[in-house]
Amino acid sequence: MKILVVEDEKKVARFIKRGLEQEGYSVDAAYDGVEGEQYAAAQDYDIIVLDIMLPKKSGLEVLKDIKQGHIKSRILLLTARDSVEDRVEGLNLGADDYLTKPFAFEELLARIRALMRRDSLGGAVLKFADLSLDPVSRMAKRAEVEVELTLKEYALLEYLLRNPERVLSRTLIAEHVWNQNFDTETNVVDVYINHLRNKIDKPPFKRLIHTVRGVGYVLKEGE
Repeated sequence: MKILVVEDEKKVARFIKRGLEQEGYSVDAAYDGVEGEQYAAAQDYDIIVLDIMLPKKSGLEVLKDIKQGHIKSRILLLTARDSVEDRVEGLNLGADDYLTKPFAFEELLARIRALMRRDSLGGAVLKFADLSLDPVSRMAKRAEVEVELTLKEYALLEYLLRNPERVLSRTLIAEHVWNQNFDTETNVVDVYINHLRNKIDKPPFKRLIHTVRGVGYVLKEGE
């Protein structure tokens, strides 16, 4: 799950980013509306946490442009307690939820998990062949055998399961599972793919994670 936080208070943005990363999410942060919109257009984010009061371009303006640009990210607005009109306008513009400041981090997590359960972000269990992953409980199974995963292994498997039979380059994987500033010259993607294979692709199971030489990896059945 990849999340963008657009918040001009850098201390708050860093707090949210650090907390979400500790929960296993890949998180980028932007500190004004123009930068936030650039991030949203350049990357595929599952959820955007968007403050309404931003310099250079307001959160509502960013939201409007995001929707006009057909960006499919879920939008969680951060608003002041007395900004009822802004909250209403934000929901009318297509925001999925809002959270008033100040807020407890646990409430932010709960709102994000609720958005995950909607439609394609789904709380619905992700399945491919005999492999399954529950995004809410974060439980993986191969042929009903439970598989324990680290946070990054979970994030990697989730990304593969959300893109079955699609060849994913190492750069795409690195950007989505880590962040857009990730050093793609390292072999950490290959290392974590091997970790996953050792957990879900070992005999007697048929291999599902395949290497596309010179490109990256694909989740598919057969050779």
